[in-house]
Amino acid sequence: MKTILNVIWLVLSGFWLFLGYLFAGVVLCITIIGIPFGIAAFRIGVYALWPFGYTTVERRDAGAASCVGNVLWLILAGWWLALAHIVTGIAMCITIIGIPFGIANFKLIPISLFPLGREIVPTDQPFATR
Repeated sequence: MKTILNVIWLVLSGFWLFLGYLFAGVVLCITIIGIPFGIAAFRIGVYALWPFGYTTVERRDAGAASCVGNVLWLILAGWWLALAHIVTGIAMCITIIGIPFGIANFKLIPISLFPLGREIVPTDQPFATR
């Protein structure tokens, strides 16, 4: 079932979300300071491409630098991304068929707000460690 949902998601909005995050990651990687943010944007982009069957968990080894980075991300880009996911999620929830896709958009909100210090793992092993 998750494969069918991922394919429909890819056609409806996943590809465009992936391209947006990919573009943002490339722009962020231009400067040395922006490389961690660019890598986070690439990671979110892949997650936005195939969201069904995956979830996010906090990394235990994330330190104070990821906390400071998350604050910067939230101020500069995070709240815009979260707002876009909220609007898109509400729009997709208008129809019964779109409800799973709206929920997937809502699932992307926490990682779009605070991407650093989080890891994307399959849903069947959310507590797995590296």
